[in-house]
Amino acid sequence: MSENSVNTLAPAADDLFWQANSELITESDEQLARIVDQADLPALLAAIAAATSNTAILAEELRPPLTPVDTKNHPHGGMGEEAVLKGKAVALSGLIQLRDQQITATPALQPQAAEEILAYLSNGHSEWADMLKHELSILPENSGAPTWQYEDFAVAGKEFTALIVGSGVAGIAAAHRFAQAGVPFEIIEASARLGGTWQKNKYPGVRLDTPTFGYSYSFAQKADWPHQFAQGEEVREYLETVAAKAGLSGKIQYGTRLISATWDEAAGQWEAVISQDGNGVETRRFNALISASGQLDIPNIPEFPNRDKFAGIQMHSQEWDSSVDWRGKKVAVIGTGASAYQIVPAIYQDVEELVVFQRNAPWMLPAPAYHQEVSETFSWLVRKVPHYAQWFRLWTTVLGIPGRFHTVRAEENWPQAPLSVSRKNHQVREELIDLLREQFEGHPDLLKHAIPSYPPGAKRMLRDNGVWAQALKAEHSTLEVSPIVEFTETGIMTADGVHHEVDIVIYATGFKPSDYLDGIEIVGREGLRIHDYWQADARAHNGVTVPGFPNFFMVYGPNVGGVVAGSLHFMLERASEYALKAIHEVLKRDAKALSVTQEALDRFTAWVDAENRQMAWGQPYVKTWYQNSKGRVSQVWPFTNIEYWEATESVRPDEHEFLR
Repeated sequence: MSENSVNTLAPAADDLFWQANSELITESDEQLARIVDQADLPALLAAIAAATSNTAILAEELRPPLTPVDTKNHPHGGMGEEAVLKGKAVALSGLIQLRDQQITATPALQPQAAEEILAYLSNGHSEWADMLKHELSILPENSGAPTWQYEDFAVAGKEFTALIVGSGVAGIAAAHRFAQAGVPFEIIEASARLGGTWQKNKYPGVRLDTPTFGYSYSFAQKADWPHQFAQGEEVREYLETVAAKAGLSGKIQYGTRLISATWDEAAGQWEAVISQDGNGVETRRFNALISASGQLDIPNIPEFPNRDKFAGIQMHSQEWDSSVDWRGKKVAVIGTGASAYQIVPAIYQDVEELVVFQRNAPWMLPAPAYHQEVSETFSWLVRKVPHYAQWFRLWTTVLGIPGRFHTVRAEENWPQAPLSVSRKNHQVREELIDLLREQFEGHPDLLKHAIPSYPPGAKRMLRDNGVWAQALKAEHSTLEVSPIVEFTETGIMTADGVHHEVDIVIYATGFKPSDYLDGIEIVGREGLRIHDYWQADARAHNGVTVPGFPNFFMVYGPNVGGVVAGSLHFMLERASEYALKAIHEVLKRDAKALSVTQEALDRFTAWVDAENRQMAWGQPYVKTWYQNSKGRVSQVWPFTNIEYWEATESVRPDEHEFLR
């Protein structure tokens, strides 16, 4: 094995899944040529350039143009036919070099080389570079890991402890970053297992509706995912493994719920009332409170008349009872959103009868690989090209930055409203309708109800590989669009006078996402309750801090949620890192706490609201769960990850009051 196989970077990498060496390449030139033919070129060329320390192969003519995606992804980021042919030749030559020189590891990247590779992947978007370095674990000095340690500020007789509430995706991100900085913390979880929504949602068919490699932490870049869109159990196992590798598993206090937290101005602490396993309550004190309880956690079950009279089984998708055998039964699914789209295709073949109650049809983006495993070629690249998985994840991140914003931005006085919001949006609408026509060919009665009556992007768009249409077209399936009037002892009556006899009712009716901190009483300065402050309109500066609530930080707070671009994990990591930066500012100043100003929040809210009003989901004629009860879009981040990177890059002293 050559000198090139020696890994000089592994000890410093900010990646819990770091692998020092890949396997040796032993395949013939012909076999390598077949692999290149099936590979995603930009990610492969970037990995080869890094492993061979030769960025000269990334010629200008081979740069992916990042052609905007309307409905279907463009292979290789939109590279032209000639560029693809040249790129394949360069990639083949690179793989042969890796084989012949027995290169199994990437040497430490020099800053200039890193800049050149990032410029290649991003088509010269230098303003993306810092964010991309954060996402690339093989550049540890630019990762999200804190550059300071709590012990540097520790003062004898003075302690600082944080409480992290929740051990889902957000809570694990926060706990890991706090642990890296050495900040003392406790982490509590109301459930019996970690994982948040992924340990609660266990219904048939549950899986990601975003590509797997875009749904992972920068500090935990798992390479051997089995599916292109990970199944629910795979995500749960990933989170459990991350917690174990980060040393968090034994620190989580399960069955422990935060009842209330009250700010003690004199002490500069939060007085938290906590219930453990339902066995009474106790009071603990913390200097900082981090809410990582998530958005999609409170089931929304409509108050249908006489629902309590139904003698059969009822369950919400998040409260799936695995002891219930639905096979051979008459099943009703209420709702046609994300969970219904997964449940219905998973069960329809095994039930006696299926009736799907639809209020609004969903828009669906084509995703042919939605249920597919990763290809043999991809697995080979992950195993044998040094750090290919990291570069592929970064490439996924690059493609997600611009996303599909261009398809959902509204044009003023657009004549096709409310069916579309712009020329491009209308074009997308027509393309998606054409796909629906193909899927429902021969079923005009279903097609007319499968076409949504609102603009694409106004609500969450699902992933479509044809299984939804297939399930609805089954002889024993019924799509019911007449409103539900009432439940009976044996079924459901609709407004058209039809009575549907069913054994099981599944509520795929979503959640109450705008009810942040529902069930928890947070009392800030001068006895102000956070729900009284919000008045049903949750707002937080950068989605993290709230005026009058010192050292209180939300991870996955209001307006921290991308829908047509970006990465949720990135947003949650940045929110966690922003909270840690704020605590760093408090410790540096030997203050008790910091509190964001009302002026800062007002500026942030005005900025976000103005942009949301330009989007499909912000139009006055659109009703969506992105909006709260006041009609304000409180769930969605209307920019890219770049803007959130910039917003959370530093904690500005002039936007905060420091309490002493």
